[in-house]
Amino acid sequence: MRVLVFGRSGQVACELQALVPNAVFLGRAEVDLSVPELAAEAIATHAPDAVINAAAYTAVDRAEDEEPLAARINGAAPAIMAEACADLGIPLIHISSDYVFDGRGGEGFAPASPTAPQNAYGWTKLAGEQGVQASKGTYGILRTSWVFSAHGANFVKTMLRLGAERDSLSIVADQIGGPTPAADIAKACLRMAEVLVADPSKAGVYHFSGAPETSWSDFAREIFEQAGLACLVEDIPSSAYPTAALRPLNSRLDCTSFEENFGMARPDWKSGLAQVLRQLR
Repeated sequence: MRVLVFGRSGQVACELQALVPNAVFLGRAEVDLSVPELAAEAIATHAPDAVINAAAYTAVDRAEDEEPLAARINGAAPAIMAEACADLGIPLIHISSDYVFDGRGGEGFAPASPTAPQNAYGWTKLAGEQGVQASKGTYGILRTSWVFSAHGANFVKTMLRLGAERDSLSIVADQIGGPTPAADIAKACLRMAEVLVADPSKAGVYHFSGAPETSWSDFAREIFEQAGLACLVEDIPSSAYPTAALRPLNSRLDCTSFEENFGMARPDWKSGLAQVLRQLR
C-alpha cells in the first residue's frame, strides 16, 4: 500500500515514519497547508493508495488570536484533501480532537455525540471534519486526545523538565481524559487505511484514546513515578490555572466502535509512557 502522509515533524508523523519509512511524507517545507489548494496538487502528483493527514495547527491558546490561519490548516486543507482523495477513489484518514465537544458531563463522548467546541482550535477542527464528510469520499476521521511521545512538545516532556527543576508543581485535577501515545495513533491510522482500502463501507468517524482515564495531575504523578523524580503534585482546579482557550473538563471518548471495526483495543497509556521514557533516555 502506497501511503502519502501530510506532516513530517509532528508527533504522529514521526511515529509513522518509524512504521512506514517508505511512505511519502510532506512537511510544511514541501506543502504549506496555510495554502490549502497545495494539498490537492500533492495528492494528484503522488497518486497514493491512501492519504493520512497528520498535519495540523495545534497551538490551542494561540489559535484564539490566529483563528483564520488555524481555520485554513485545520478546516480548509482537510476538506480539499478529501475532495482530491474522492476524485481518485482512495481513502483519507484525518486526525481530529476531543476538543470538538463541549467537555460537559462525566461519560465518554461517542462518535455521534453532539459537537459544541468551546475554543477556536476546536471550531477549526470541527470545520475540518465537516469538510471531509462533505466530500462524499471514503474517509476515516479519528478523534483522539492528550497525545504524547518522545517527539515535539507535549505534556510528558514538559513535566520531565519541570519535575527535574522543582520540588513541587500545581497541576489541574478536574480535567479528565485518556492520554494517548502517538505511536498507537500512528498504528491506528495505518490500520484504518488498510481496512478502508479493502472495505470502504467502514468509513466514518471514530474515537481512539488511551486507557484508563485520568486527570492531568495524576498523569503527572505517574510521569514522576516512572521517571524517578521526587516532585510533589498539588491538585488545583482549572479556575486556578486560566488559559486563553477554554479547556474541556471531560475529554473521555467512547472508543467501542473503533475496536469493533478495526480490531484494536485502547492502548494502555502507562505502558506507552514507559516506552517513551526509554526512548528519551
